[in-house]
Amino acid sequence: MTEEKLLAERFEANRAHLRGVAYRMLGSRSEADDAIQEAWLRLSRSDSQKDSQQIDNLGGWLTTVVARICLDMLRSRKSRHEEPLGPHVPEPATGTEATEQEAMLADSVGLALLVVLQTLTPAERIAFVLHDMFDVPFDDVASIVGRTPAAARQLASRARRRVQGADKTPDADIAGQKQVVDAFLAASRGGDFEGLLKLLDPDVVFRADLTATRMGGVAELHGAQAVAKSFNGRAQAARTALIDGAVGAMVAPNGQLLLVVRIVIAGGKIAGIEAVADREQLGALKLDVLES
Repeated sequence: MTEEKLLAERFEANRAHLRGVAYRMLGSRSEADDAIQEAWLRLSRSDSQKDSQQIDNLGGWLTTVVARICLDMLRSRKSRHEEPLGPHVPEPATGTEATEQEAMLADSVGLALLVVLQTLTPAERIAFVLHDMFDVPFDDVASIVGRTPAAARQLASRARRRVQGADKTPDADIAGQKQVVDAFLAASRGGDFEGLLKLLDPDVVFRADLTATRMGGVAELHGAQAVAKSFNGRAQAARTALIDGAVGAMVAPNGQLLLVVRIVIAGGKIAGIEAVADREQLGALKLDVLES
């Protein structure tokens, strides 16, 4: 076996882990794949190939490289004030296997967590993901974010407080939530694009489970423009509902539950939307229709 082939096999053995790291940092499947591809290009260069033979923990080395690439991407995104995926609808994964892998990845990161991670600074996000999710020591985190270990610890601590605060349902007043959801569904049905934009947080995240995706939808959208475009003129059969104590929507034609839409509201705007159509998950939900 050639050294290049052996190196490729070692890299592939770490791909799933690296994809999980990059996705949590970037919140985008396509950007995570770009980061992994860049990491492979850096590893496959001649100097890196020589160095890799001396690396005892290639997984750790690759995690560091991917983290640095992601940090650069986050900083670049922030400096240009861009939405993660821009205003256009991203292409869905191709093929059943790709779609299932995407769904598994998305399921491993809760919607509320993905939403709150986007509110963190790039350095906070990197520190929190690496340390709290992947147990990377603060000494290593510090070298990636260009801070001291103590400063890296503070970054992760600030991020942790934000994440823990997100566990408390924002805008818990049911009447207030219902008003926002009712307005969103009305704007969707009426094709009121501008109305949808006013109700959506600029960094809103939409995700659908595998079953919902197979119905013809996309698995993931980022940004108010993309989400508003997707919902514009739709939701004709959706009704406002209480889903496990939070206001969302449900689609149940002829009384047969087809799909529920979980909605995360923060600061009076919709920050996260999750379409759930998996039969097992639907059966475990507590649902109550809320009359208009």
